[in-house]
Amino acid sequence: MKRILCAALCVLAIAVPAGASAAEIGSVYPYDAVADEFWGINVPAVAEYVPDGDAKALLLMEFSTGRVLFAENETAHLPIASVTKVISTLLIAEALDSGKITLEDEVTVSERAASMGGSQVFLEPGERMSVHDLLKALVVVSANDATVALGEYVYGSEDSFIAAMNARAAELGCENSNFVNTNGLPAEGHYSCALDVAVVTRELMKHEFIFGFTGIWMDTIRNGTFGLANTNKLIRFYKGATGMKTGFTSEAGYCLSGTATRDGMSLIAVVLGGSTSKLRFAAAKGLLDYGFANYRVFSPEPPVIEPAAVTHGTLPQAALETPRVALLCEKSAAADNVQAKVEVAESIAAPVEPGTEVGVVRYYIGGTEVASAPVLTAAAVPRVTYFSLLLSVLRSAFAFL
Repeated sequence: MKRILCAALCVLAIAVPAGASAAEIGSVYPYDAVADEFWGINVPAVAEYVPDGDAKALLLMEFSTGRVLFAENETAHLPIASVTKVISTLLIAEALDSGKITLEDEVTVSERAASMGGSQVFLEPGERMSVHDLLKALVVVSANDATVALGEYVYGSEDSFIAAMNARAAELGCENSNFVNTNGLPAEGHYSCALDVAVVTRELMKHEFIFGFTGIWMDTIRNGTFGLANTNKLIRFYKGATGMKTGFTSEAGYCLSGTATRDGMSLIAVVLGGSTSKLRFAAAKGLLDYGFANYRVFSPEPPVIEPAAVTHGTLPQAALETPRVALLCEKSAAADNVQAKVEVAESIAAPVEPGTEVGVVRYYIGGTEVASAPVLTAAAVPRVTYFSLLLSVLRSAFAFL
């Protein structure tokens, strides 16, 4: 029976008439808002973003700095439906980048994974599928069965996966989240907030390979026999869209963590609790438009830092360096208005290891601090010892002779 349903869904994923189910099972949504005035990109700069919708929580974050550009009800505890899978996906991405698993690994589907309802790709117990295809199903069509299968494969059990999701969220400082399942299906005590969703999304974006999945509009699994279509309208219609995750249940409403990149700046727009799919995407578009119209990111040349004095070292000074930083500012702020203030210790006691933090560079625009970067030692300076001092004297003596 599942195979018959798979074939039917493959057809539905290619073309679904208006009025298709909002359960987000991989269907292509009817696009009733594709006119230029909705998805257009020529948006003028405005003094502030004014929400135009009924979302329960909104947030806009810039990726490189983590700075929040707009927030409304951002810490409220809310159900987030399949947007839960942002943190599920983060754990899988970390397992892949650490080498714990590979995309080519074959996963055997358990009875538990195959029993998942809601959004799914109708996995059969005992079916084998690659991590690559399971991850594609998770990301593109929000497949609950694929999510559980991957969680079990990496962590041994669904419960261990859920525990890891909560532990990782805590590490990231997500104080307003609690997960009781891997996929966001309705459950008591399962909640998050717009701020935490943005924080986790930002962490996931650091694993750049994931954009090869989140940017898919239409694709297939099972050797081309099962069609997938992304539920995220932004991917198809919003310039620069890169991801990340949609979600819907009757309890959570229409939710989205949407990401986009333009002119070297990446933004994260979170919308929770929208009443309709159209309003959800309109809210995300409005947030992203506001960010791109009003802000920019640039990276100034780091200041030249004089070497620091070293006490009791084999060298009198230690070379210093500071990493390049990304600065976020309003587009009206001129780049040449950036000021850098270097604060370094008067002297450093040997031994000095390379990469030791000995100060800070603070960046200001219009007198306001906008970023900072550590000042680091560029090379090692050993401490003077009796033997090193003796060796120095002997070298001097032989040089004199």
